[in-house]
Amino acid sequence: METDQDNELARDLVFKSLITSGCGRGASFYSAADTQEQLKIESQARISAAEIFGLAKQFQHHSQLYRATHGVHSAALCDRNGILIFIEDIGRHNAIDRIFGQCLMQDIVVDDYIILSSGRISSEIVLKVAKRNIPILISISVPTSLGVRLANDIGLTLIGFVRGQRLNAYANQWRIVISSVVSQNVTNL
Repeated sequence: METDQDNELARDLVFKSLITSGCGRGASFYSAADTQEQLKIESQARISAAEIFGLAKQFQHHSQLYRATHGVHSAALCDRNGILIFIEDIGRHNAIDRIFGQCLMQDIVVDDYIILSSGRISSEIVLKVAKRNIPILISISVPTSLGVRLANDIGLTLIGFVRGQRLNAYANQWRIVISSVVSQNVTNL
């Protein structure tokens, strides 16, 4: 992306925290332990298991590049009714970063929305989503153990391994409304 104007870097930029997008290779000058003390999601947002399954189905139908190449990750900003922004990128972090970038450019406030991802959910992804006050993070893949622990600590609902009519609820399951019809397909871990 390009900016509308050429801006010089601020002189005090070297004293700021630097958080890069990436999978373990980028520089990251923060600690999950430092962040979780300050971060707590208080949202009372809820979502039904049926809505989660519906979002996952829409998500898979949006993934045209993935179906063609099997070499990209996808991320989406959603509300309970559907996908609002969908991005595909070579990296799972990049896809989520691009969602937030688009929200910034369009002045979209993301509080109480949902992030849906195709990738593994690490603690860095949990922090990235929680810092934007998004209470629900869903993936068709699985989270890391540190991602689960952090999501529990900061109040993020973490849902993974959404496949067909099955899902695993890893953290803060109270936000998931489960009907008796689908209760056997929801695993609380």
